Amino acid sequence: MGTTQFDKVFIEGLEIEALIGIYDWERRIRQPLLFDLEMAFDNRKPAKSDDVADTLNYKDVSKRLIEYVAQSEFGLVETLAERCAEIVLREFDVAHVRLKLSKPGAVRGAKAVGVIIERSR
Repeated sequence: MGTTQFDKVFIEGLEIEALIGIYDWERRIRQPLLFDLEMAFDNRKPAKSDDVADTLNYKDVSKRLIEYVAQSEFGLVETLAERCAEIVLREFDVAHVRLKLSKPGAVRGAKAVGVIIERSR
């Protein structure tokens, strides 16, 4: 019986400007969104080799999400979060992702609102 690994690679507070929202005024401006990701990845191989090629490269994940989100035009953060989770699972060697997408200042009196989703391959 193999040992289950709970290693995680994380990206915290990735800010990306996006066209997001359902109101007319939101469709005319870009708003900052914050992304926090935890990605299941077995870190034993890169720990042994000390080679960046064996890692889940968080810079590559960040660049891919920045590229995608900057070009997106969804109405709902739920839709955007789902698409971003799909990209991470499909394009990177990740078995599970927990993604928190925050929309700062969207509700008066709240620091941020948003969604947290968890998806597995």
